[in-house]
Amino acid sequence: MDRYVITGKQKLEGHIKTSGAKNASLPLMAAAILADGITVIQGIPNLSDIRNMGEVLKSLGCQVEFKNSEMMIDTTSLVEWTVNEELMRKMRASNLILGPMIAREGKVKISRPGGCAIGSRPMDQHIKGLLELGVRVEEKHGYIEARADKLIGGEVYLDIPSVGATENIMMAAVKAEGITVIRNAAREPEIVDLQNLLNKMGGKVRGAGTHVIRIDGVKKLKSVEHTVIPDRIEAGTHMVAAVMTGGDIVVDNVIPEHVSPIIAKLRQAGADITSNGDSVRVRHSGKIKAMEVKTLAYPGFPTDMQPQFLALLTIAEGTSIITETIFENRFQHIAELRRMGAKVIIEGRTAIICGVSTLEGAFVEATDLRAGAALFLAALAAEEGTVLERVNYIDRGYENLEHKYRALGAKLQRVVRTSEK
Repeated sequence: MDRYVITGKQKLEGHIKTSGAKNASLPLMAAAILADGITVIQGIPNLSDIRNMGEVLKSLGCQVEFKNSEMMIDTTSLVEWTVNEELMRKMRASNLILGPMIAREGKVKISRPGGCAIGSRPMDQHIKGLLELGVRVEEKHGYIEARADKLIGGEVYLDIPSVGATENIMMAAVKAEGITVIRNAAREPEIVDLQNLLNKMGGKVRGAGTHVIRIDGVKKLKSVEHTVIPDRIEAGTHMVAAVMTGGDIVVDNVIPEHVSPIIAKLRQAGADITSNGDSVRVRHSGKIKAMEVKTLAYPGFPTDMQPQFLALLTIAEGTSIITETIFENRFQHIAELRRMGAKVIIEGRTAIICGVSTLEGAFVEATDLRAGAALFLAALAAEEGTVLERVNYIDRGYENLEHKYRALGAKLQRVVRTSEK
């Protein structure tokens, strides 16, 4: 895997544009399965997860063209219903084809998906919802095979507000006979974006963004054009970078309401933040204030920003506390931050951070996507140089990161590692 070589202590200034949301793009791509013809999605980020999902769609027989942030998905030649195990293991979001494939073909077979090892993310809520719609599910030898002669609307109550399960059930129910109600649904903006696409296609979905989503099934959906929402986690990462480097950054292409928990916490840390339309300006100088952070389902503080905030609080004045309530294994970045001089104690799902005056450059390694982002931020703020290994994890969620940050004044280079024979 590649590495970054980063020289820290550079004050970052200027404009940086947020790419389209990865976590919105993936279900939108899966939803294209529901419509005959060519669906066009604009603003798609060029990320490894996106390319992998494109390969999943191709393996089903779809034609996929991706150029200049625009993806064209032609489903007229979709003929397969089994996805290659190797493709499924590359990314967790590949499971999002379950709902649309059942709705279109009445059958699908996938292996259990892969992804970052940040904690348990079972498929039980996905399967529970599909069973309520009349789907027969068989699990054996690491595969999930689902079939349905006809989808019938039903009442679905999710034990936890799972984003993926909510999306899968929405995509299956949109072509079911009758009405489906999803209760305790996830409320993330990405789910609202999926609802908007489904309704453009001719679906009848309402309630996304609340805990109750109602879907009136339709017989047919049409192909359309749609633009994906900005990536709120990428935007939040850039905002943290401004504070950690004592910089002045304008983050363009952002929906301020989607990052309101992040704005609130950065203001608590002492940052000066102003919003102007689809831009957010973040300025900071002086000491960073300690705080308490607790991750929660949206609209609470996002778990995908926890590692970045932990990196921020390693150089805050005083003692901070972060409690992770979503994923039980999302403190892997702490061991690497300690190599940079951070003082962090872990007690169960709580991290106690005693701020230090500065971090020190070191050789560190990304263990997952957001852990990589946290170490990237720490390296920008650290004394001297840092070598960050396994940055291919970062490629899963951040488009053209090194180019964007060089434009802000960061000193870094990517070293491409050739595979050893």
